[in-house]
Amino acid sequence: MHSRRTLLATALGLASTTMLTACATAPSPSYDDRPPVVFVHGNGDSAALWQTTVWRFETNGWPRDRLFAFDQPNPLARDDDAVAQPGRSSTGESAVFLKAEVDRVLKATGASKVVLIGNSRGGNTIRNYVQNGGGAAVVSHVVLGGNPAHGIWSVKGFRENNEFSGLSGFMQQLNAPKGPNGEEVTPGVKWMTLRSDNNDKYAQPDGVWIGAPGKPTNIGFDGPALKGATNVVLPRVDHRETSFSPAAFAATWQFLTGQAPRTTGVEPDPAVVLDGRAIGAENLALNGARVTVYTVDPATGARLGDAVFTKAIGADGRWGPFKARSDAAYEFVLATPSYGTTHIYRSAFPRSSRLVNLRPERIVPADNGASSVVVFTRPRGYFDAQRDTMRFDGKSPPAGVPARGSGVASSRLRIEGGGAPRAVTGEFNGERVTGLTWPAANEHTTVLELTY
Repeated sequence: MHSRRTLLATALGLASTTMLTACATAPSPSYDDRPPVVFVHGNGDSAALWQTTVWRFETNGWPRDRLFAFDQPNPLARDDDAVAQPGRSSTGESAVFLKAEVDRVLKATGASKVVLIGNSRGGNTIRNYVQNGGGAAVVSHVVLGGNPAHGIWSVKGFRENNEFSGLSGFMQQLNAPKGPNGEEVTPGVKWMTLRSDNNDKYAQPDGVWIGAPGKPTNIGFDGPALKGATNVVLPRVDHRETSFSPAAFAATWQFLTGQAPRTTGVEPDPAVVLDGRAIGAENLALNGARVTVYTVDPATGARLGDAVFTKAIGADGRWGPFKARSDAAYEFVLATPSYGTTHIYRSAFPRSSRLVNLRPERIVPADNGASSVVVFTRPRGYFDAQRDTMRFDGKSPPAGVPARGSGVASSRLRIEGGGAPRAVTGEFNGERVTGLTWPAANEHTTVLELTY
């Protein structure tokens, strides 16, 4: 076991804080002090995944102007960290990006220290910045959710120069013993790791999720734990839920403040303003695209009148701000010169957010012959057929979701035969999103995007 102390927290966010209270040893900052928090997303992701976490921080009183999340350009790791690869970033480039963002936050807020919270690869970036990029001088606390702290695999001869290999020079250097107790974390900063008990696809002893089923990865379920950190176990959460679930928020709030959060829910804003970026897979702006927003009937996906907002996308990628209704369901139409048109259906937004990023979904060769294509997606977690209640266009579990394990975050429906547009519904643990089909022949796709 890598941890100095490993805690078992229940999957329910509020219940988890009861056990965490025992490990809160006069942490700083105090409950009344709210330093800037910088959220760092994972491999191939964007800042949008932190939306519900930011809402929970705001609901519990953390000032909105002290919560920061950024889109890293080229967020995918290189196959070989030392070899340049188009559209991908190295460990060094990722750390340099984070340093620049932290410096900007410190300057804007006048603060002397920040809190860093990272998911998955974001934890690698944070550790590298703190240990090797000067971050130890300006970071008070670090929270790492689902960070592959000892790699996703540690197999001699198998992609050893990838940053996710436990045998890589990068990982070996990060985990080299530090201080008199041989800790794996940088001294002078308070560290916490959050991991699943056994449901994180990237902390598995078997190589099923890296394309090598039946072969050992030499990584255990406790791979994300670090010697010298407070290591917390969240039962049954999946890889992304180690950061984006109510339980992860409760543990994080407890660690930062020494108190349980008042709630792990999201309380509504009196007025809702939405904004975000229209971006491609590399998190680069879709300059020249257009976003149009419609209010829709949440039961059918049908538009309720004319567009309520439209904007051409410029070099910064920003599509808002849009004054929304907290009780309304919306269709976001993202029309791009190169990806076609994506119709994104979302649940109502209870709070304002600048993290409503819109990404296109393109028609792929496997879609040939389909009259319509609908994607049901859960950005902040995975589908688990054993754990979750879900249905997609009447089918449970959705197509492509395995009978065991939390390793798939989307399901793709290909509708044959043409005909008039029809409603398609995706349901997941009480959240229900309905949208209309659109003609694939005209490069239109439908996305049903879950918020929770």
